[in-house]
Parts: sequence; C-alpha cells; structure tokens
Amino acid sequence: MCPDSNGADEEGYCHQPDFLEKSEVDALLAAPDQSSSQGRRDHALLLFLYNSGARVSEAASLRIGDTGKGKKQRRCPLWAATLGHLRHLAEQRPAEANLFVNRRGEPLTRYGIHTLVERYVTKLHASVPSLQGKRISPHVIRHTTATHLLQAGVDINTIRAWLGHVSLDTTNIYAETDLATKKRALATLARGRTRRATGSWSRQPDVMAFLRAL
Repeated sequence: MCPDSNGADEEGYCHQPDFLEKSEVDALLAAPDQSSSQGRRDHALLLFLYNSGARVSEAASLRIGDTGKGKKQRRCPLWAATLGHLRHLAEQRPAEANLFVNRRGEPLTRYGIHTLVERYVTKLHASVPSLQGKRISPHVIRHTTATHLLQAGVDINTIRAWLGHVSLDTTNIYAETDLATKKRALATLARGRTRRATGSWSRQPDVMAFLRAL
C-alpha cells in the first residue's frame, strides 16, 4: 500500500510522481540558445541535472574541482558530452570556483536554478503542448532520471546509489553500488530505451515510495 493514502488510487497503488517523457527532456535540453554564453551555461546545467539526477542544492554548490575527480560523497559517472560541456564552462577558472555562475560571476542560487528551469519550460509550451499544466522543477528532473532508469530496467539498488539516496531505514539493506555498475546504467540511460510508466515496477508500492522520497 502507498504510505500516503492521498497518493494511492482506488486499487491502493501509489501514483507515479511527476516526470518528463524522453521527448520532453530532449526538447528541454535543446531549448537554450547555445550561440550565447548564457545559453551554453543553461544547456550544460540542464544536461548535468538530467545526467546526474542531482539535487538543486548539489548543482548550486558544485565546484569546478568536483567534476571528474571522485572526491564528492556521491560518485556519479557522466556522459562524455556532459563532461565536455562542463569543462568548456569551467574554462581557466580555479578548481575552487563554483561551476554554474551568473553574468556577474556569482554562483547561481537554488532559486536561480528553479527560475531557469521554469523559464525554459514556459518557452516550450507552444512547441511541446504536453508540458502545459505541468509544474516542472529541478526536482522533477531528478524524478525523471530515476524514472527513466527504472523504465530501462536498471535495478533500484543501482538507482539508489546513483542518486545518493540513503536513509536510516535503508542503509543496512542496500549496499553501495560500484562505479562500473553505475557506468552500465549510464549507458542504458544514454540510449534512451525507456518505456512508459506501465511496467510492473510502477505498480510496486516500495518503488513508488522510493520515488516519492527523492
């Protein structure tokens, strides 16, 4: 059963949290004008959010030296394209500098990242009607990453490790997944071989509870 009765349907199954279809993700990633420095930053940020499933606080605090060195508490492999965009964004700035900054060189805030995502979603309303009425935030992108991995058949332990989702209830149940397993999951996500949320996993209360707890 769904732990939150407001989230269950008439059969007692948990509703699927909001997420983007793959076509909607593709449209969102293509929305920034990469001929401008701001557009390149926005594209890199959106790509990073989807690739990593990062929390908005993680994106806001990400420093140049954090990418590619595995020193963060959560290690997550990135697509070569994502790394390329991030390295271009870093340019010659020092390792301790924030990666995502505004026009004044100040770190983007959590609010700023939320606003950025909402602005591009609004821009897409005319060309992607399915986005109308959806409240898309960085957290929904995080849900999207988890959902697409589930749809592609990646096991929930790998997804937990991927998203850095650890709680007192699960620490002793789920082992940390090694980087090689995460890389295989990354390749699956990159291929975009997802199914609509009609598989057996979407009818499992424990999986729905996990997605809701992200």
